[in-house]
Amino acid sequence: MANRIDPPATLQARLNRLLPDVRLVATPLPLVPELSLWLLDKLVDERLDQDVANALMEAPPYWALCWASGQVLARHLLARPDWVRGRRVVDVGPGSGVVAIAAARAGAAEVIACDLDPDALAATAANARLNGVAVTLSDDLEASLARADRLTAADILYDRDNLPLLERFHAAGLPMWLADSRIPDLDPPGFHLLGHWHATTWPDLGESSDYNRVRIFELEP
Repeated sequence: MANRIDPPATLQARLNRLLPDVRLVATPLPLVPELSLWLLDKLVDERLDQDVANALMEAPPYWALCWASGQVLARHLLARPDWVRGRRVVDVGPGSGVVAIAAARAGAAEVIACDLDPDALAATAANARLNGVAVTLSDDLEASLARADRLTAADILYDRDNLPLLERFHAAGLPMWLADSRIPDLDPPGFHLLGHWHATTWPDLGESSDYNRVRIFELEP
């Protein structure tokens, strides 16, 4: 059951710019119950005002959900803390921040959450506080990569325009864990498959089962 505490006012206000009647609730995650995130308390009603619907299409509050790959990669990090312990980890495209938070919980020396979206960074900061960990925020990928020992990313390839990031990760010459559920035929060059897991986005969007199949790939320079 969700914790009955009030969400941060600034984060709630960011959500209510798009969804005036929806609140954020501190919610334990099905696959990672030791972590809680500020997530939507209900799924969006189909009878939205057209202006609101248009705004959602332009800038959906994806940071107010925990996507399937984020949950799986967070679980994977907590089960294998040696991979990040004492290292500086850069999480690319953190969304809600679940992977960054798991890396911090697993003992990373520093976790940098890197995203161009200020809402995602605000959500990551609020969720890090909720879970009692420190996460550094950045909107500068090049500067973040220059400081990193390890890289993580989950479900950043939903937009195929992001595929060139794979080449940038190769060029960084760093170990990386990449989780994806959005591209069924993804076979990133230089990465090898660690395995398959089943998860749903939370709150559950009732998506196609194709998006419930999460794969984690590892890059070893």
